[in-house]
Amino acid sequence: MLTTLAQAEEARRNIAGIAMRTPLVRLNTDSAEGLSSAESEIFLKLENLQPIGAFKIRGAANFMARTPRSQLERGVLTASAGNMAQGVAFCARRLGILATVISPDTAPETKMRAVERLGGRVMKVPFEEWWRTFEKRTFPGVDATFVHAFDDPDVMAGNGTIGLEVLEDLPNVDAIVIPWGGGGLACGIAAVVKARRPSTRIYAAEIETAAPLAPSLAAGRPLTVDYRPSFVDGIGSKTVFPSMLERAQRLLDGSLVVTLAEAAAAIRLVAERNRVICEGASACAVAAALAGRGGAGKVVAIVSGGNLDLEKFCELAGHAPAGHW
Repeated sequence: MLTTLAQAEEARRNIAGIAMRTPLVRLNTDSAEGLSSAESEIFLKLENLQPIGAFKIRGAANFMARTPRSQLERGVLTASAGNMAQGVAFCARRLGILATVISPDTAPETKMRAVERLGGRVMKVPFEEWWRTFEKRTFPGVDATFVHAFDDPDVMAGNGTIGLEVLEDLPNVDAIVIPWGGGGLACGIAAVVKARRPSTRIYAAEIETAAPLAPSLAAGRPLTVDYRPSFVDGIGSKTVFPSMLERAQRLLDGSLVVTLAEAAAAIRLVAERNRVICEGASACAVAAALAGRGGAGKVVAIVSGGNLDLEKFCELAGHAPAGHW
């Protein structure tokens, strides 16, 4: 099932006053610098300015708005490496209910501390156990309503509101590059944009150390790849959910894989030119656009979040040697 325009419009009403409408700004580069394709103009959709520093608040807010209060009273549960955890915790606090987060043991402490500041309970587990939580949609000993971080129609409709805003601010957008974690952001935006402007190219962006979508699209089935944790912690996994791959096959024009060095360079560039902090996932979309892989014309990179540990940001912004990450 793909997100419809009607679902996205309803979601926009549901999240009003919780998530903000974020600005779309031009990336301050010049093609003469060799930083981007001479035939493209890059724009940044600044979801890092959301109250939790990431787009996930949209899907979490829409899910809870559409879930009966009786189901929410026992609390909510999610599996997340950080941003969905914060989105769920933020919305749960507004409703006066408990949010429990199952996180991988590789999750950054910065994001987990933010969840706890929002009143959420964090339970760290090994990566494989964390991934199984996505599949089972439950966790032993936790009786709560599960909020899936990506494979949920209400969450994707909330994400789709970003597509509505992009089309309103840049009606003639030629391409959109979107970080791919589980696929809920890319598929939510793509469904809305393709419904209104089918000619717009939509690409996922992945990091080289955890990029299962590109080979899965090529093979026509979910494949398992090697996974290596890095500063790009908001996206990347070992495989792709079959349901999300099916959506991606229908909606996306491909997946663009970037290197760690390219992502780090994008973090530095956006900070220098636009005074914006991108986390690693966001930087992958920017890096792919900068390399011209999104094609010519007006290209939007979705800056999905800015929750990068400040020490890591300083390290990356200080031109740390390649391979250090």
